[in-house]
Amino acid sequence: MIFPDLTADIASLAPELRGKISANEPLAPLTWFRVGGPAQILFMPADEADLAYFLARLPREIGVTVVGLGSNLIVRDGGVEGVVIRLSAKGFGEIVVEDGCRLRVGAAVPDVKAARAAAEAGVDGLAFYRGIPGAIGGALRMNAGAHGGETRDALVEARGVDRAGEIRVFSNADLGYSYRHCSAPDDVIFTQALYQGRPGDPATILAEMERITAARESSQPIREKTGGSTFKNPDGHKAWQLIDAAGCRGLTVGDAQVSEMHCNFLINRGRATAADIEALGEEVRRRVRETSGVDLHWEIKRIGVV
Repeated sequence: MIFPDLTADIASLAPELRGKISANEPLAPLTWFRVGGPAQILFMPADEADLAYFLARLPREIGVTVVGLGSNLIVRDGGVEGVVIRLSAKGFGEIVVEDGCRLRVGAAVPDVKAARAAAEAGVDGLAFYRGIPGAIGGALRMNAGAHGGETRDALVEARGVDRAGEIRVFSNADLGYSYRHCSAPDDVIFTQALYQGRPGDPATILAEMERITAARESSQPIREKTGGSTFKNPDGHKAWQLIDAAGCRGLTVGDAQVSEMHCNFLINRGRATAADIEALGEEVRRRVRETSGVDLHWEIKRIGVV
């Protein structure tokens, strides 16, 4: 789909914009599945102030969607109407180790990079981020967790910008974290996080991270075109066990497949469309509901028009 070009309109409303803005920009290369249509407008702000300036001047009727590293995302084949915002490493990639075993991290920093920075500084408590294939902004939004740790276990506060262009700061308690859930307003774009760790031995922490790496590589199809865990674990169940019991391991729709290695992962075997992947996920949900009576809920975010 080709969308109307809004770049001239935005330039007239925000003449001092410093970030990169482009029309009908392909989004597939920005996602791990490598599928999907374009963004009507893709905006990469120069920094937090540039993001706030942009949002304050963007007409309310124009929708805003935020994407990170694209590891937990399906962009539908028709693309995404309105503005897609992607935070750059240059403007949102700073990591600062502070006194008292604290780590201040930009929202565009990959989780694994934050974990390594903490380990090298002798800050324990963030090693679990080694097992999460996303960036800090996404981790804040979904209380990302793995290998016995969750974002809420270490977070002190998160900083962001709302749709009106106002800077907001949220304490851990403000975010209302629960399993894969955050109650911060949907319009807030996180820009930075402050974590509290504890003193640790760098070699011991790095060894734990290597253990996590080995566990992932032996059990998850991380070298495939995939999006990470597809469905949330229902109360009292593991999603992959329900999917396996429903006979879905290896199931295909078009060129999309339920991974043989870990059946809570969907993979693009090379030529799958976003429609193939989403249809496969819905077929898995149908079969699990039919065989076990349990309703699986998507963990992967799906955006855009069909």
